[in-house]
Amino acid sequence: MSHYFKIGKLVATFGFKGDLVLKHSLGKKTSLKGLEHFFIEETNNNFLPYFIQSATIKNEEEVYLKVEGFDTKETAKKLVAKEVWLTEDHFNKYAAKSAPISMLGFNLIDGENDLGKILEVIEQPHQILCTILLEGKEALIPIHEASLKKIDKKNRKVFVTLPDGLLDIYR
Repeated sequence: MSHYFKIGKLVATFGFKGDLVLKHSLGKKTSLKGLEHFFIEETNNNFLPYFIQSATIKNEEEVYLKVEGFDTKETAKKLVAKEVWLTEDHFNKYAAKSAPISMLGFNLIDGENDLGKILEVIEQPHQILCTILLEGKEALIPIHEASLKKIDKKNRKVFVTLPDGLLDIYR
């Protein structure tokens, strides 16, 4: 089974020929050159591929996409607000190594405790929220200057010191 990583969302249509705007958090300007398809999660853990006809850089965080089978503004609107996912291989190829999203799949370590894999990275102005599964429940863990101790890219670990009681709200 492939692992999928959420990279962003289709936020708008562009023009009258069905182009879409993908807002991504890959951490670098990219045209997604060479990427043939992306995925949209139709139901829980059921990902459908959408094939890319062309992709053009709009700015640092956005790309214009022309998707096969979506030739009008009206048909393309059906994809607006859908989250875009890539397989792990493609994610590793297109995400900047320094981007917060590159922590996806890393283990979050608080002191000596391995809290689990980072499933989602949500960027906010003053901090990053990492989603993990803690005892079967989704937990949002804030990461900022005060809590982040070290990122070990080689061993895929993020070391943090969390405030007392933070994890208790999820237990």
